[in-house]
Amino acid sequence: MYGGTWRRAQVPPKAYVPWRWAVGGALLGTLATLVVFAPARWLAAGLAQATQQQVILSDPTGSIWRGSAQLVLSGGAGSHDRAGLPGRVSWRLSPGWQGLQAQVEASCCTRQPMALGVTPLWGGVQLKLAQLQADLPAQLLEGLGAPFNTLQPQGRLSLASQGLTVRWQSGRASLQGEASFTASDVSSRVSPLKPLGSYRVVISGGDSPSLALSTLGDAPLRLTGSGRWVSSRLRFSGEAVAAPEHEVQLSNLLTLIGRRSGGKAIISVG
Repeated sequence: MYGGTWRRAQVPPKAYVPWRWAVGGALLGTLATLVVFAPARWLAAGLAQATQQQVILSDPTGSIWRGSAQLVLSGGAGSHDRAGLPGRVSWRLSPGWQGLQAQVEASCCTRQPMALGVTPLWGGVQLKLAQLQADLPAQLLEGLGAPFNTLQPQGRLSLASQGLTVRWQSGRASLQGEASFTASDVSSRVSPLKPLGSYRVVISGGDSPSLALSTLGDAPLRLTGSGRWVSSRLRFSGEAVAAPEHEVQLSNLLTLIGRRSGGKAIISVG
């Protein structure tokens, strides 16, 4: 060794580089598995949080992509008011370049599967409802709490929509298109008079979405009103009027509906 030339020992390349690829591949594989086999309860948790516990998917089964649950309406976090559909709601989600395409069907109530498009936006999301036709029991509204839990409505509720688009972006909501809700042969457990009438609510989109309430045909109880969403809050004013020959029978019901003013009740929201 003395008098010779020193040579640096050849150190083999560090062995941890291939491990980085292995760990990264394992993580990607785990992530892909979670995405593909994500349980339906994750979707239920997300929907409950987004709606502040007012729309709940109870007893979810399957996966995010294909599953079923019972749809329940609630008065919100901490509320004891709940009402669910008699059957289950099933869904199928398909990812695409522009977001998710969903088909939703309720065994009890939808005439055909509801087509829904979900598109992510910068700071929000857009929901586009291509078509909706559904018939629901009016008792479902009791789950939302006051005033429905007191009035306990009965009858048939029909929903219809064509091209309704709802957008949440930067903390603000906007609506385009139109949806209608028709309540037929409505009655209330707090009124001896049955039925009270048939009514329609029409929601129209735009810069300031509007709501219009009207009575269909002659009815012992007439409901009218209109409102608009201002800064995502509904401001509505209307009235409930009893037919002269039914004022005595509907007196208690009018008191529950709104502030009394003679033979009518004033309805105010927001």
